[in-house]
Amino acid sequence: MAMQFGTDGVRGVANTELTPAYVLDLGRAAARVLGANRVLIGRDTRRSGPVLEAALAAGLAAEGAEVVLLGMVPTPAVAHLAEADGVAAAMVTASHNPFADNGVKVFSVGGRKLPDDVERRIEAELGALTAPERRGAEVGTITAVTDAGARYIDHITSLFAPDALAGVSLVLDCANGAMSSVAPAAVRALGGEPIVRCAEPDGSNINAACGATAPAALAAAVVAEGASMGLAFDGDGDRLIAVDHTGRVVDGDQLIALLAADLRAQGRLAHDTVVVTVMSNLGFHRAMAEAGITVVTTAVGDRYVLEALAAGGFSLGGEQSGHLIVSELATTGDGLLAGLLLVDLVRRSGRPLAQLAEEVMTVYPQVLLNVRVAERRPDIAELIADEIAAVEAELGADGRVLVRVSGTEPLVRVMVEALDDALARAAADRLVAAVRALDA
Repeated sequence: MAMQFGTDGVRGVANTELTPAYVLDLGRAAARVLGANRVLIGRDTRRSGPVLEAALAAGLAAEGAEVVLLGMVPTPAVAHLAEADGVAAAMVTASHNPFADNGVKVFSVGGRKLPDDVERRIEAELGALTAPERRGAEVGTITAVTDAGARYIDHITSLFAPDALAGVSLVLDCANGAMSSVAPAAVRALGGEPIVRCAEPDGSNINAACGATAPAALAAAVVAEGASMGLAFDGDGDRLIAVDHTGRVVDGDQLIALLAADLRAQGRLAHDTVVVTVMSNLGFHRAMAEAGITVVTTAVGDRYVLEALAAGGFSLGGEQSGHLIVSELATTGDGLLAGLLLVDLVRRSGRPLAQLAEEVMTVYPQVLLNVRVAERRPDIAELIADEIAAVEAELGADGRVLVRVSGTEPLVRVMVEALDDALARAAADRLVAAVRALDA
């Protein structure tokens, strides 16, 4: 069976599941469906990146597109340049996945993620491809540029005062990924002196016990350095997880809550509404209700958040995992932009991040367990509906249950929230057992 789009592009083990041949065909199909004359391609730091970049570029050019290789840049840089230049784009990345995986994220003209119907059209076109028919001058071109990272840095720093980070002690964890050179340069350009870790990519160390999915080492570094805070990005730079000066992790829910309150105080939170996914903590929902801020909830995936933002004319959304989107400033999640907005917010408040995060919301104990499965079952919640209903009845109004299939990996994700951590863990274990029983 051919690979299909998940919650964030196409993703799989590079060279076995996500083969160069498949990526070449994906490029051809995308070119036909998008009808774009010019397409930008960026990549993260994975060893397989150049191979798949070459295949994707070949497929696009085979259908007549003018392809521009941006080199190693973050996903938000690719989206920004696509918006600035009015062209389509793609990013070769598996985001937070282990380095052996890779993937392709496709952006429409203007740097926006593709809606479901366009992805389905690309999948259909993949199944109907015949030999390329273009010849001679009809074949597209492939060129490379060296200023993509600099253009992105100039854009990001232009959104802040020249000395916005003066006097701020900041630890950056770049996940040995696409932010490794960009984020430190942007911080220095704004007057900061970053303490940089995990910014030496070797092709195989991306996301390896570092970055937004593993912030423990960053937390220790912040405390050891006596820094004001730390910022952790994921492999392709579209996520942010923060750490306060005490070493406590501040996740996406807390960051969105802080930005929502700040934007509302400035009169910039459109319709007094914020968009999040079903994974957001129950404490977030209660905090927003108390603040008089409406919450719109979507399926998991930042592209669904983006669609809801556009449909409702809203200005802020994101995910607990660290995707933060300020729609007036970016077309997609941007870890660096979100981090700088956070630092700016903290400086203006005159109070430490630890205090602000504690005050903005109470985080309910949340247990998230991943169950690797042999067979992907999109209807998993229906198959164990009786067990889910029993757990929900026990938790009542002070708890929440979510069971779903991962859109990027062969996993079932079981999430339980409750007032008590032990209760949440017991309930989650019960649901995990029900999932495993189906695979037995």
